[in-house]
Amino acid sequence: MKTDILIIGAGPAGIFTAIELRRQGSTNKITIVEKGKAVEDRRCPKDQTHKCVNCKPNCNITTGFSGAGAFSDGKLSLSYEVGGELPSLIGEAKAQELIDYTDTIYLDFGADTRVEGAEETEEVKDIRRRAIAAGLKLVLCPIRHLGTEKAQKLYLDIENHLREQGVELLLETECRSLLIENDTCLGAEVILNGREETILADEVVVATGRRGAEWLEELCVRHGIAHSPGTVDIGVRVEVRSEVMEIINRVLYEGKLIGYPKPYKNKVRTFCQNPGGFVSQENYDGGLAVVNGHSYKTRKSENTNVAILCSHNFSVPFNQPIEYARKVGELTNMLADGRLLVQRYGDILDGKRTWEKELVRSNVRPTIPDAVAGDITAAMPYRAMANIIGFIEAMDQVVPGFAAYETLLYAPELKFYSNRVKMDEELNTSVRRLHCLGDSSGWTRGLMMASSMGVLMGRKLAQC
Repeated sequence: MKTDILIIGAGPAGIFTAIELRRQGSTNKITIVEKGKAVEDRRCPKDQTHKCVNCKPNCNITTGFSGAGAFSDGKLSLSYEVGGELPSLIGEAKAQELIDYTDTIYLDFGADTRVEGAEETEEVKDIRRRAIAAGLKLVLCPIRHLGTEKAQKLYLDIENHLREQGVELLLETECRSLLIENDTCLGAEVILNGREETILADEVVVATGRRGAEWLEELCVRHGIAHSPGTVDIGVRVEVRSEVMEIINRVLYEGKLIGYPKPYKNKVRTFCQNPGGFVSQENYDGGLAVVNGHSYKTRKSENTNVAILCSHNFSVPFNQPIEYARKVGELTNMLADGRLLVQRYGDILDGKRTWEKELVRSNVRPTIPDAVAGDITAAMPYRAMANIIGFIEAMDQVVPGFAAYETLLYAPELKFYSNRVKMDEELNTSVRRLHCLGDSSGWTRGLMMASSMGVLMGRKLAQC
């Protein structure tokens, strides 16, 4: 097979590369390879089974057209300060211009026109004052909330649009490897309809998302693609009654707070806050179960959940941060018989495990029914756990009740970011005709920044 532009991965970065190519008037043949299903075929059976059945060959929540983010909570962060390190590569002003432009594309496809947390009100200032007193930094970031169910409809419209624009979508097609000769990428080896196929291309874009970070890291090592050790985030997802988070939910929708708690002073942050949301399970390759959160536009729970993530940066000689985080996740899964662990915060402080009967009589009821009550500290590294506890104590000064005895902590919450692929401002890697985008590249974190990086890639390729 032969194409002009081959995009591996149909997450936001890959999708928006194709959208912008067509918007710039490109007539090149564009082929997108995605190992998951079309949006309309992505369904999680847990709604009927009430427990994860570990779908094969891929988890429909994490894999398929539109990627993992669209099936979590569908929040678009509209500030360059949130979403990764792309601004350090292309400049803050350029990054913000891309976000603003990309946002108009989302609006064209039906995104909610309402923006949350955009105003610097007295209530916001009061939240910031309390954050400062607690040693935390509040990052004010406007949020456009798609909602899990609305995001699915939006991305279905994008999928149909790309088909109408002549973009070839090879879904349920797995990319096995890249074809690289003499420091030049010539295409990729894929499994198409059960057969091995070679796709030759003039330009290759790898945009495999967080789910494909480990795969891309292996390719970097195998082919000598220049990269540097990246960051992994290890943490928990916290669930409280929405009354506790009422002010932040109403004023900011998502409170983005960052701290460096003693004694280790690692960066710890909140991520992906879901007012009235639901804790969920995602499955990665090898059966690794990780926790995430959903937030719907119309369906609400009594709780709010938010991730608390501790960033880990490693130095030489260690260069396997993703494998390190995976081992933490596997150990946690082992204790929970392949599922998620949940523990009350007070039990952690008391040095005891949580029992199922204690959850039943608590004010905070788990929104995921098959999480296993147990002891997170038996698997979580001490340094990460100490940082998380210190951060929760600081959060309690911002939102009293956050560090209540009955506050629920779920594990493992892991964010895999590939070892950062070295690129120039034109998004060229050390291998000619190869470009790496989105969360798998190590440069972005989240829907909007990945989408914006795709827009930039589309503009660059349209000039070729």
